[in-house]
Amino acid sequence: MRITKSFAETRLVASGSVGLVPTMGFLHEGHLSLIEMARESSDTVVMSLFVNPLQFDREDDLARYPRDVERDVELAAAAGADIVFAPDVDETYPQEQLARVNVTELSDELEGPNRPGHFEGVATVVAKLLAGIQPDQSFFGRKDAQQLAIIRRMAVDLSFPGTIVGGPIVREGDGLALSSRNIFLSAEKRRAALALSRGLGVAADLVEAGEADGEVIGAVVLGEIDAEPLLEVEYVTLASQDLVQPLAALDRPAFLALAAWAGKTRLIDNVHFDAVEGGFVADRGRRLEDASVLYATGEG
Repeated sequence: MRITKSFAETRLVASGSVGLVPTMGFLHEGHLSLIEMARESSDTVVMSLFVNPLQFDREDDLARYPRDVERDVELAAAAGADIVFAPDVDETYPQEQLARVNVTELSDELEGPNRPGHFEGVATVVAKLLAGIQPDQSFFGRKDAQQLAIIRRMAVDLSFPGTIVGGPIVREGDGLALSSRNIFLSAEKRRAALALSRGLGVAADLVEAGEADGEVIGAVVLGEIDAEPLLEVEYVTLASQDLVQPLAALDRPAFLALAAWAGKTRLIDNVHFDAVEGGFVADRGRRLEDASVLYATGEG
């Protein structure tokens, strides 16, 4: 395992085919599963570790984001990473970042209106990683469904070489989608948050039984969330996988995405619907059999 601090050093020490796993740290099994995917198909696995200030629309959220570099390096090495690229802000943004990447249309719905500037910050830092490290494959989780769609479109539109690979959502044993922010949930709010994955599970069952009406599919999720007084929903939307446009009916590959607040903690989740002969199959992700490494630090 080697820790690098610059793009140039990372390119120098990487050899053969390079798999990149971009992260903001405080790793959990979702990140680790992407490292494992990269390990299977890459000669060198690079995990970037950078809390990107450009994608936070609130200073308090940036300050609150959990950090533990030593822990992350140990977990990344155990999962199969060869290099942890952990740049300082001055390496990533050596001067005022006047050039920004904005993937229009795909950023207009869902998270876009609720987090102004977020996707511009994400696309900009990922563009810098793709240009600076020049990976053959880059791995992102399906949990951030809109982000994945935006990065895929950006990579094509800007002619970045290499492939963008999406990995399945990893859930805790009771269904809660893994997120570094889960450590902020009290026991009571965490129990309430299970309504999110529970509702998506009911929607997935409906779709696989043949339901295609977007309003009906979304309503079962809203019903589960509304039954929990500790949750405040922002949106539940059925959207196309390619352009992230809201759909009235499930007639193409799509995902049903949601965002909700549990107290001061904002949670997102989704279920992807992939086209198969005769209908659609739901990607529910996979569940852990044991407690997540998130809670091995004593912070949860």
